[in-house]
Amino acid sequence: MSSSVGILGTGSWVPARALPNEEIARRVPGASPEWIVRKTAIRSRRFAAAEDATSDLAARAAARALRDAGLGVDRVDYLVVSTSTPDHPQPPTACLVQERLGAYGAACFDVNAVCAGFVHALVLAQALVADRPGAHALVVGADVYSRILDFDDRRTAVLFGDGAGAAVVGAVPPGRGVVGYELASRGDASDLIRVVAGGSRLPASATTVAEGGHFFRMHGRGVTGIVLQEVPPFVDKLLARAGVGAADVAHVVPHQPNGLLLDELVRACGLTAAHTHRTVEEYANVGSASVPLTLDHANRAGLLRDGDLVLLLAFGGGMSFGGCLLRWGRAPGPEPGSER
Repeated sequence: MSSSVGILGTGSWVPARALPNEEIARRVPGASPEWIVRKTAIRSRRFAAAEDATSDLAARAAARALRDAGLGVDRVDYLVVSTSTPDHPQPPTACLVQERLGAYGAACFDVNAVCAGFVHALVLAQALVADRPGAHALVVGADVYSRILDFDDRRTAVLFGDGAGAAVVGAVPPGRGVVGYELASRGDASDLIRVVAGGSRLPASATTVAEGGHFFRMHGRGVTGIVLQEVPPFVDKLLARAGVGAADVAHVVPHQPNGLLLDELVRACGLTAAHTHRTVEEYANVGSASVPLTLDHANRAGLLRDGDLVLLLAFGGGMSFGGCLLRWGRAPGPEPGSER
């Protein structure tokens, strides 16, 4: 790397409307509050207001990240939004976020690696900033899954919520920032997580709507199997490339699919000594927002200390996998937990 690049600030935003398990169970046949907790550890989630779309959530989280970094919108050179629930097929949701923020000096684009997307976007942003000293990137993960859930499918409807998280990427002190990353995909497993209609293969029609083709579908057991098979060696590879061991990792900030899978995955990766940060119980699976939202909660709580190794770990449809290892530390600015 030509310079040390890391995270200068974080932010997140979730809708005000909270749906506890009792409320979601009334909408989902065959689900009870106790069943949801037993199967997922999820107790609540947030759903966006009717007037809000993904760009609205993303812009609010982005504004908080900029405040945390002490950076004005005029200093943003790249604005990247990771989402699989864009406002529209076109234009990029990032351009809509740019308009809301007034960050007109930024180049904008979207990334879609489903729930792994934020880590993919962060790695791309790190490379762009490293190649242009003094540049800054604003990376946002945001999803509004409540709009694509089939509430007759208890396997998926109880798992998801809406939210957004963001990070500002820029130069950090020497020895801090991104120290390694790994990205991977398994396109042969792409049928495990999908929304089949609405694209060029199956354009929107009365038939696709009637058949529920625009709803989110997931083969839960298949996803669990491939995650537990692929992610532990993936993490080993990332740590080996960075020249560190699992015992050196102080914090794990993972995607939040469900609490039971998180527990099993951390054990399988040999990361039980690290502090695994969790938001799944309160916010459920918020897609690409899971990692940045959880990272922001850890940052705001003052849990990330200078020099700590932090592993961001995500996986999602595709199947896609992303890992980014950072040595925490940022340029002088607002203290963690300050007003955002």
